[in-house]
Amino acid sequence: MSFYGMKEEQIREYARLVVRTGVNVQQGQYVVVNCPAEHYEFGRLVIEEAYEAGAKEVVMRWGDSVEMRQYYLHASDETLAEFPQWKADSLNYYSRQGAGWISIGGSDPEALKGVNPMKMRIRQAASEKATEEHSKRLMASEIPWTVAAVPQKQWAKKVFPDLPEEEAMASLWKLILQAVRIGNGDAVAAWADHDSFLKKKCKMLNDHAFVKLHYENSIGTDFTVGLVRGHIWEGGSETAGTGTVFEANMPTEEIFTMPDCRVAEGTLVSALPLSYRGNLIRNFRLTFHEGQVVDYSAEEGYETLKSLIDTDEGSKRLGEVALVPYSSPISQMKTLFYNTLFDENASCHFALGECYPTTIRGGAKMSEEELKAAGGNATSMNHVDFMVGTADLKITGIHEDGSEVVLFENGDWAGV
Repeated sequence: MSFYGMKEEQIREYARLVVRTGVNVQQGQYVVVNCPAEHYEFGRLVIEEAYEAGAKEVVMRWGDSVEMRQYYLHASDETLAEFPQWKADSLNYYSRQGAGWISIGGSDPEALKGVNPMKMRIRQAASEKATEEHSKRLMASEIPWTVAAVPQKQWAKKVFPDLPEEEAMASLWKLILQAVRIGNGDAVAAWADHDSFLKKKCKMLNDHAFVKLHYENSIGTDFTVGLVRGHIWEGGSETAGTGTVFEANMPTEEIFTMPDCRVAEGTLVSALPLSYRGNLIRNFRLTFHEGQVVDYSAEEGYETLKSLIDTDEGSKRLGEVALVPYSSPISQMKTLFYNTLFDENASCHFALGECYPTTIRGGAKMSEEELKAAGGNATSMNHVDFMVGTADLKITGIHEDGSEVVLFENGDWAGV
């Protein structure tokens, strides 16, 4: 196997971590793996580890960004709007069976650059409608799922443009393994310690039960967001409806909750570029009034940003508030990954689009209408994270009686 100078035992440890700590495969469980074809070697290690963990069957869903680009460039709008029923049936079937879902990321950040955003929206709408049952189960964490990443050549060269390809791939591998706590002893134990830290911060915030958060920094962010009543801060491991404890993101440094999508005022300025559907959006700002984006701009990728916001009404409102200290291990790498899985763990961020029902008390059992009535952004085809954290970010928590507590000062936890 060729992993660009990395020790095979470390790569196998990573695959085992994804299987046993990430999705936490149980005896007799179906496992569905979404994997780019170019990552077949790592994908095969995941297959082995999943069967070793007791999987009933590992279902591989191979993908290819080059094929996807050609599809968008040449398929008619009519074809894009036809999502095959057998594909939807497959996803919905395995979700009903309580399958564990593993998504292996790592692709060219600009794979779809130049593709008409409208074509992607047509396909997305068809896909979301056909696989709504599956999507709802994932968003509500009824079933265990995890996302991890493997280096890819164009991605590595984007991150390390001055290095030869081989060195760029090796450098990216090193950072990924470092980010998931492999290479310094027992990775499973390291994840358990990290999970404990995140849980303590969640308890502190849940005890405060703030009604609003206020953000401000020197690049132009001055923004207040409401939090739904009964909101729950989550971070690290989650417990699926099946009772399985899993880690949804590997790596993860965030704790997050549900904003009141009706309450958001002011301007958010991006701290890092956003890679959305193979296109980069740089130096953008969003202005909100009464919870909704009312104005926006971008130095690069304006049309992509417009396409994102115009996807549906829910894409104009927030679905997640996430706190990440500027001193997080990934932030300290001082590397722009052009990959949301990593960049979101280097920076406080928000998400446009659908909320996570698990981040409000009783949310997993709420109907869509009940979630909306509570202030949750319950209906959107999107959930897109964008980063706003900076070295001088200040975040103030506001209680219902108007009293305030400084949570973040100079980008980090303020001793709370």
